[in-house]
Amino acid sequence: MYPELFHIHFPEWLQGFLPDQLAVQGYGTMIALGVIAALLYARWQMGKLNLDQTKIIDLFIYVFIAAFIGGRFFYFFEKPDYFFGTPANMFKMSGSGFVFYGSLIFAVPVMLWFFKKNKLPVMAMLDVMAGVALIVHMFGRMGCFMAGCCYGLPTDNMLAVTFTNAASKAQPLGVPLHPTQLYEIFMLLIIFAVISIIRNRKQFDGQLFLVYIMLYAIGRSIIEIFRGDEVRGFVFDGILSHSQLISIIVIAIAIYFYTKMQTKAKLKSRYVKSK
Repeated sequence: MYPELFHIHFPEWLQGFLPDQLAVQGYGTMIALGVIAALLYARWQMGKLNLDQTKIIDLFIYVFIAAFIGGRFFYFFEKPDYFFGTPANMFKMSGSGFVFYGSLIFAVPVMLWFFKKNKLPVMAMLDVMAGVALIVHMFGRMGCFMAGCCYGLPTDNMLAVTFTNAASKAQPLGVPLHPTQLYEIFMLLIIFAVISIIRNRKQFDGQLFLVYIMLYAIGRSIIEIFRGDEVRGFVFDGILSHSQLISIIVIAIAIYFYTKMQTKAKLKSRYVKSK
């Protein structure tokens, strides 16, 4: 809707070093707000767990870098001929070219390394980071809505949104589309509510993170049906998208670890009760 929020005009004496004006992008602004909100959330949750909060800024820097690289890297593979055929195109992208699963896949190993390096409880911290990821993702999807990327298929239902701004990435302009960005925000809000309810009665550390990625993968697979930006690619043309394939793999892995850790927690609980 609003790819550019406003422009900052620089005084003439700076225009030799800076451009005449700087466009403040809606996508980047929402990501920045999301990071701030997630940082406050992480500090709050770590405080409740009596964990050291002094490394939280370092954690966010490492995770942000990993997520940025992963999101961009996976995006390049959505249009390999365009990016790898002409590598200079990699540097011509606006701020909205990211793939969430790429960010997640790159960020998780970095988080695990950071937790172990700083002697933080790995599974408990993954539960904290589930909420962090949901918050950043919600703000990011609002940024997508403003930029017009990740748009839906044409529709005539009552929820349809029509993008008209010439700078919007939505296609085609002037046609009612499924607001898949808003669908995903609603889904993420539900997941956040679910893990918030589970938090006080969880059976094992790491449960919230596993529930988060399972529910997200299921929801994302459904929302993919309504997506109209087919440039992201299909494994089987028109049947199974790249994101749906990754979702299936993620669900399978998450179910395996959830079952394993839940069984271990039950056995431990029985052992304690028997003593």
